[in-house]
Amino acid sequence: MSIEEKFINTIRLLAVDEVSKANSGHPGAPLGLAPTAHVIFKNMKFNPKEPNWPNRDRFVLSNGHACALLYAMLCLYGYKTTVDDLKQFRQVNSKTPGHPEADIDGVEVTTGPLGQGISNAVGLAIAQKQFAARFNTDKYTVSDNYTYCILGDGCLMEGVSSEASSLAGHLQLDNLIAFWDDNHITIDGDTNVAFTENVLERYKAYGWNVLHVANGDDDIDAIQKAIDEAKQTKGKPTLIKVTTVIGYGSLLQGTHGVHGAPLKADDVAQLKKKFGFDPEQSFVIPAEVEEFAAKHVTKNLKVYNDWINLVKNYVAEEKQGAELQRRIDGKLPADWTKALPTYTSSDKALATRKLSEMVLDNITAELPELIGGSADLTGSNLTKAKGTIDFQPPSTGLGDYDGVYIRYGVREHGMGAIMNGIHAFGAGYKAFGGTFLNFVSYASGAVRLSALSEFPVIWVATHDSIGLGEDGPTHQPIETLAHFRATPNLMVWRPADGNEVSAAYQAAIESTHTPSIIALTRQNLPQLEHSSIENALKGGYVVYPVENPDLIIVSSGSEVSLSIDTAKKMAGEGYKVRVVSMAEFLTFDKQPEDYKLSVLPDGVPIMSLEVMSTFGWSKYSHEQFGLNTFGASGKGPDVYKKFGFTVDGVSDKAAKVIEFYQGKQLVSPLKRAFN
Repeated sequence: MSIEEKFINTIRLLAVDEVSKANSGHPGAPLGLAPTAHVIFKNMKFNPKEPNWPNRDRFVLSNGHACALLYAMLCLYGYKTTVDDLKQFRQVNSKTPGHPEADIDGVEVTTGPLGQGISNAVGLAIAQKQFAARFNTDKYTVSDNYTYCILGDGCLMEGVSSEASSLAGHLQLDNLIAFWDDNHITIDGDTNVAFTENVLERYKAYGWNVLHVANGDDDIDAIQKAIDEAKQTKGKPTLIKVTTVIGYGSLLQGTHGVHGAPLKADDVAQLKKKFGFDPEQSFVIPAEVEEFAAKHVTKNLKVYNDWINLVKNYVAEEKQGAELQRRIDGKLPADWTKALPTYTSSDKALATRKLSEMVLDNITAELPELIGGSADLTGSNLTKAKGTIDFQPPSTGLGDYDGVYIRYGVREHGMGAIMNGIHAFGAGYKAFGGTFLNFVSYASGAVRLSALSEFPVIWVATHDSIGLGEDGPTHQPIETLAHFRATPNLMVWRPADGNEVSAAYQAAIESTHTPSIIALTRQNLPQLEHSSIENALKGGYVVYPVENPDLIIVSSGSEVSLSIDTAKKMAGEGYKVRVVSMAEFLTFDKQPEDYKLSVLPDGVPIMSLEVMSTFGWSKYSHEQFGLNTFGASGKGPDVYKKFGFTVDGVSDKAAKVIEFYQGKQLVSPLKRAFN
């Protein structure tokens, strides 16, 4: 048995032992994919002791259920994942969870929902192209890494992968090499029951280079040859179909029975014997296998040290040296927030989507790491800052790889997953993407992974309510904000004026672990007298103060000015109404208790107002006025009127709340037995 065969069999058996010890997991894919993973890692430059250095090659396991394979690789190559960690596979508080998670050294992105990983890989490849175009010079090659990705049949069935792969072909991302584990098995059985398309022809149509390794179980030379050919192919990403036998060597090989369940003890024993290992031993790493891995790590250490020295010389000699160092350090430019516009109540009423555009116009030159675009709604989302160049292959004449504006096309879900990949590249990238708020729901799988992964990407979500008008209920979000506000670790900003828009961007860009959705209006809103960036950065604040109020209206976005108009009308009727702008729930919840209770105190009835689902507003109010049905088609003001969201309609509800709670003992809705 050659050393490479022994290395591959070690990978296989470590993965099998992980699953057997946990009595849970997926042994089939690792058994078939071990040769492919071995050859990929042999070609990669990485440093287990400095796993995040910017010019490392990236590896993404899109079919994340095969993660026992990845953990075995990380263990063999000396990352922080140890044999003891392998023994804790899928256990609480282990470093080897049931699907790969981005907080593990050597894991670039959190994968699990199929199709996300290959889409993240497209984002990683975009970031590398842009970073190289921005910083590489004739003398210094700062960035030339590849992104490798393994994906399965399920990834190819999911629509998000099609969106991202189509864009990757258009963008000519020849730094992306993907390996399709063609094993013909999913949970339901043979893929022929549902998946009979010609995948290679589809990817050819996307503009990819396609290759086929007929025997992925044994022919490592063919896998290496395919990688070499992929690297020589210019102007196209590459998909390599690697035909494997799922559960290779198992008594159940080639069947769905080996896909998602541990092997039986007798099967494990015969497998180990077949692969030249002692059936009585588990988690074995032969000394010669350790030595083989260590040699590659040592070789890579020289590559790493050469790059470190290159960067030192670059910083000393090139005009962009300080900028490169800042980006590598992940620091924002000093005083960039001075570029954020501020407003007074005498300034012109504007749609918050327009105010968002003005923020982007102001800050883009200050933040070269800001990269983003729109899902074919640039003219509606207003996401393209003045003077920016499109990120496009130079050969198309449409832009350049140095550009920072991405034309995502009508691909919301792909855009979300690609943004996650751009952030995962590192180098300080701040990724944003625009669409209508209602269609962020199309991308909710990627949004959830942003929050879980702690990737602070930014969604510019315009047309945020029934106020968008004539497009009607298919485009008018009702439940959307409730959904995303319920998502852990996700900021959902709904600014009421220009100062609040600036605050939302400041919080989103300064965030290091929390993604943001910034919900913006189509209709014009007035600039508010008591708003400020400083106040809005607290999430919620008193925007219309009155002493000893009879009622507090807590609101967001376009309804804040409606609440203030209502308060002014009711003042003429003898009622004292205070208004609170609740621009962002999560941020407000993190404020000190005494501050929160100063905004939403005891002893006063509180009514929420938002032209969307009332779900979630009971955290901050005793009564809720909202919209728990779908919207309607018509001019925005007419739709508001239809559902009672007018000064008269709101004041009628407010008066009923005051009357209902008059004389009753009230505590703040913030006070709970536990939070």
